[in-house]
Amino acid sequence: MQSPLGALLLAATGTGLRAIYFHGRKPAPDKDQVWIESEDALRPYRNQLDEYFLGNRREFTCPLDLSGTEFQKRCWDALRKIPYGKTCSYADLAKDVGSPRAFRAVGQANHNNPVPIIVPCHRVIGSNGALTGYGGGLSIKEKLLELEGISTHKPLLFA
Repeated sequence: MQSPLGALLLAATGTGLRAIYFHGRKPAPDKDQVWIESEDALRPYRNQLDEYFLGNRREFTCPLDLSGTEFQKRCWDALRKIPYGKTCSYADLAKDVGSPRAFRAVGQANHNNPVPIIVPCHRVIGSNGALTGYGGGLSIKEKLLELEGISTHKPLLFA
C-alpha cells in the first residue's frame, strides 16, 4: 500500500496481520511460506492504517498473528500499551516486562517487531529523550511521532 511514509508491504495469515515491511521490501521467502496477493484479505488492515495516517485512529483493533519468542511477545504487548501521543524509554519498557536490566534485549525485541506502527515501537526513545534506531529509518520514526503530536526537536541550551 502507498502511505505518507512510502510503500508498505502488508502480510497476513488467516489469523491476522503477520508483518509490515517498509519501502515495499519483501523478505526472502521461507520455503514453507506461500504468498498470495489479496486486496480483500488486507483491506481491514489497510483501512485502519489509512485512518491512522489521516489522524482519525489512535488505537488499532485488527487481529495480529505475531511470531516470536515469549520475551519478544511480552515486549510487543507492552508496546501496545504505550498510549498514542506518548513515549517511554527502553529502560521503562524493560521494567514493564519484568526485566529491568534487559533494556538492550528490549531494544532487540523492538528491532524484531514484525508489525511496526500497529505495535508502536516508534514510541520508544532513549532515556535522554533522543530518537534512537528504527527499522524504517529515523526519518520515518520522526514522522510517526510528529503525526501523533510528539515534538522530536529538543531546544538548544546555551550556557
